[in-house]
Amino acid sequence: MRRRLSLAAVAVAGALTLAGCGTPGSGSTTAELSVDSAYMPQPVSDLAAGFLVIDNKGGADDRLTSVSSDIADRVTVHETVDGSMREVDGLDIPAHGRLVLESGGNHLMFEQLKRKPEQGQQVSVELRFAHSDPVTVEMPVKPATYTPKHGH
Repeated sequence: MRRRLSLAAVAVAGALTLAGCGTPGSGSTTAELSVDSAYMPQPVSDLAAGFLVIDNKGGADDRLTSVSSDIADRVTVHETVDGSMREVDGLDIPAHGRLVLESGGNHLMFEQLKRKPEQGQQVSVELRFAHSDPVTVEMPVKPATYTPKHGH
């Protein structure tokens, strides 16, 4: 009797272990990042801002840790709290969530521009993360007064 209970316990434990296995996206233990709605308002000085949305459809958190672009000596990540912006070492991207970088909120700052991109051009930006591979994004340059209709 004791042996049958032990075998039954092993069988149940094995079934539970197998049930935890799945295909990516259905309970994935990695981040699955995609970038959308990227844009840069046309700069009017040697600084520029960048905005975008990073969606994470995966089952693990990640973090935007750094950004680079060939148009600026430095690209920094900023958060805005109570109307005050400050440089941070990264921003979290929750599992099954999103990180929104928007005007008046968290954003990218392109400092010491090597050239001023003009409306209609594209700016190449590389986003780096704590766990995921880097992502290169082509960011269209919009008018300085551009406001997205979807209000990201």
